[in-house]
Amino acid sequence: MSDNRTPAADSPFRPDPGARDEAPQFVLPLVVRIERAAPPARTDALETAARAVLVMLTDERSAGEGEWARAMRDWQDARIRKVVRRARGAEWRRAEALPGITVTGKSAEVRVFPPVPLDGWPKDLARLQVSGTDLDDPDPLPPADPAAPVLWLNPTLGMSAGKAMAQAGHAAQLAWWELTDEARAAWQATGFPLAVRTADPSHWPALTAGGLPTVRDAGFTEIAPGSCTVVADHPALR
Repeated sequence: MSDNRTPAADSPFRPDPGARDEAPQFVLPLVVRIERAAPPARTDALETAARAVLVMLTDERSAGEGEWARAMRDWQDARIRKVVRRARGAEWRRAEALPGITVTGKSAEVRVFPPVPLDGWPKDLARLQVSGTDLDDPDPLPPADPAAPVLWLNPTLGMSAGKAMAQAGHAAQLAWWELTDEARAAWQATGFPLAVRTADPSHWPALTAGGLPTVRDAGFTEIAPGSCTVVADHPALR
């Protein structure tokens, strides 16, 4: 699943819109563990993927002279693509053996890896399935905490779980770029709490018109180019 979005004005990554298309293209791989007997809940997978992106952005290996820093810079200087694949059993164990970070939720496990070139995936990730990843929520979702960040999904779009995971991760990244250093530190210190919920159709127009970070999809998969998929509603941005 792919996303694209121009970095926020105050982001340290501000490529010229034309230059980001001409630059070498990278992708941030995420792998969700889906065992046949115990698949994760859909919303927990989305929330865990979003937190995984934030964990990768803030890992010490992603900054300065860290071992992933160059790849992270190259990725953020081009289009900000993310692809979610699924694994189970031996596939998951092979994915865990590769450099990356595993983030766990209530029922979900998502491993995020440093960015790779579009045509340079490690073979143990390239062989994993990307399409058809779908999940369900077995129990009703509680209301989102209004004091915590909420990633609101477009209620008019039908997205597979894999696509929605990538979109939620992208919305979390846009929110991170918009925050002050103080707000970032506070969010990170508490372990990046957040909720993913589908917006009420009557509320969606106000969300997209409110100046909050909004993901507009590139249209590579599933939905039309330019579609607004997720709005990141962080209390510090209201």
